[in-house]
Amino acid sequence: MAALTQDRARIGPNAILQHLPVLDDAIGERLRSALLHRAGVAEPPPDAGMLPEDEVARLHHAVRLFLPDRAPDIQRAAGLATGDYILAHRIPRLAKWLIRVLPAPLGARLLALAITKHAWTFAGSGAFRVLGYGPLRVEIRDNPLAQHAAEAPICHWHAAVFERLFDALVWPDVHVVEEHCTAMGAPACIFRIAPRT
Repeated sequence: MAALTQDRARIGPNAILQHLPVLDDAIGERLRSALLHRAGVAEPPPDAGMLPEDEVARLHHAVRLFLPDRAPDIQRAAGLATGDYILAHRIPRLAKWLIRVLPAPLGARLLALAITKHAWTFAGSGAFRVLGYGPLRVEIRDNPLAQHAAEAPICHWHAAVFERLFDALVWPDVHVVEEHCTAMGAPACIFRIAPRT
C-alpha cells in the first residue's frame, strides 16, 4: 500500500536516524552535519515521527553522491541498525516467538505478510508486494529512495533491513540480493531473500 501521494508520502524516521551514528563514525559529526545541510535535511529529533519522503530520499541520494565508495557500507550499516530497532521496538514478542518456532518457509511467509502490512513505513509512495515464496522475492515499485540513475543496484538500506529481520527470525545467515533496481531503469526494485544453503 502506498503512503498517499508523493507530496504527502512519509517514511519512518529510522531511514534517516540510523544513518546519523554511522555517518559520524565514517566521516565525523562535522562533515555529517555538512552533508545533511547540503541535502537540505534537518537532523530529526530521536523521537521524530514519520518524515517527508522527499527528505529521506535527499539524504540517501546525498550519501551516494558525496560518498560513492563508502555509501554501500554506510547504508548497509544503517539498514542493519534499522532492522535492530524494528526487532526491539516494533515486532511484538509473541509474534517474534511464533515466526521463530514455525518451519522456516511458514515463518518467512508470516514475516513477509507483516512487512507487507507495514510497507508504507519504508516504501513511502512506492508500492510493496511479495512476488513469490520459492524463493521469497519482494518488490518495491516506484521506490522513492532509488530515483537517481545508477549503474548497479543502490538499495543497500532496504536490503539490509530485510537481511536483519529475516536473519533474526527465519534464516540465520540469510542472503539478500537486489536483483533489479529502479535506479538502473527497471520498473521495480526486486529483492531475493533466501538462506545461503
